Amino acid sequence: MSDTSSPFAVGGPGPREVPGEPTDEELCERAAAGSREALADLVRRHQRWIYNVALRLVLSPADADDLAQEALVKIVTRLAQFAGRSRFRTWAYRIVVNCFLDGKKRPLEQAITTFAAYGDELDKLPLAPLERSGGSDPEQALLVEEARVGCMLGMLLCLDREQRAVYVLGEIFEAPAPVASELFDITPAAFRKRLERARRDLTSFMNDKCGLVHEANPCRCDKKTRAFIDAGWVDPARLKFTGPRVERLRAEAPARSRELCALEEQYAQLFRQHPVLDGPDLAARLDKLLDDPGVRRTFDFD
Repeated sequence: MSDTSSPFAVGGPGPREVPGEPTDEELCERAAAGSREALADLVRRHQRWIYNVALRLVLSPADADDLAQEALVKIVTRLAQFAGRSRFRTWAYRIVVNCFLDGKKRPLEQAITTFAAYGDELDKLPLAPLERSGGSDPEQALLVEEARVGCMLGMLLCLDREQRAVYVLGEIFEAPAPVASELFDITPAAFRKRLERARRDLTSFMNDKCGLVHEANPCRCDKKTRAFIDAGWVDPARLKFTGPRVERLRAEAPARSRELCALEEQYAQLFRQHPVLDGPDLAARLDKLLDDPGVRRTFDFD
């Protein structure tokens, strides 16, 4: 499954669920019957998505880790209760939503409360060039990306919990209203109405503040990053959002390099397979040329 697909894709396979492999429901049945291997496969298939949903709900990677683990424990311990009346992922993600809505508010949820307060905090931060001494362009780009992701996730915290969950699942992860409404135990019409309200509140704030949306807005990610670092919102030594991706790419780089070298060798081999042609008889042509009296006089061959 690609990084851009959704766990709720209509008519498509679920997370890491591909044709020819066991479905979620089959793995669930085997796991409920005692198969540790099926249980591990089921968890691996969904853990990445569950963590990423959690991250957008609570902003902090550490809090997202706790929320994802809590949800997965409940999913695993309740497998026997899954009756198969809905798709497994719908049942499982309902547990994720309930863990979030029923749990206590995390520290960042208490710190970031309303759009007005968040906007005031952003306005207080000065606009200034990043200009980190000794930092390369890619390193500075990572810091700006870290600031951008963190700031936008902070915007999500300005939505109340239900609005946030509705927006994350319906807008970011593109859960269709009939599926998403099951997660909240409401009608599709009610879900669409709540999603529209969350979308309106968020877009209104971004229209007024965010330079990514309107160039006339003064807030610029690259001009706020310095202030984010000074305020402790971005730690250059510990990138919470872009760091893991960099580490993954760094770990994958040697294998990718070998793959590219092998691919280049394959390309070269295609050219090596071209026929070796006889070509003209240049030796005879040169011999004839050397017999020419004019050539011999020019080069003083006599």
